[in-house]
Amino acid sequence: MTGIRGKSLLAVARDIADGYVIVNPLFLKPIDAESLKGLCQNIIKVQTEIKGEKFPYNDVAAIRTRNMKLQRLHSSLMIIRNFARERGMKQVF
Repeated sequence: MTGIRGKSLLAVARDIADGYVIVNPLFLKPIDAESLKGLCQNIIKVQTEIKGEKFPYNDVAAIRTRNMKLQRLHSSLMIIRNFARERGMKQVF
């Protein structure tokens, strides 16, 4: 599996969660369908990792950070889904 901009797809998914990479149609335009599918799979994998971590009950800042990561990943999946639908690609995930 290839990467995006010289990084593995898992590293890109983690960068999306941390807010270093913003997913938008301009970012997705040069990516082929196979890499897009792999990116979706890795985003789902990172989401599962974050949800599997122990929940920080008494730490408000950690809860906010966790929720922001999950929100970024979810919104990027929705953007990818709509981008793929507009381009006429098969169901990406």
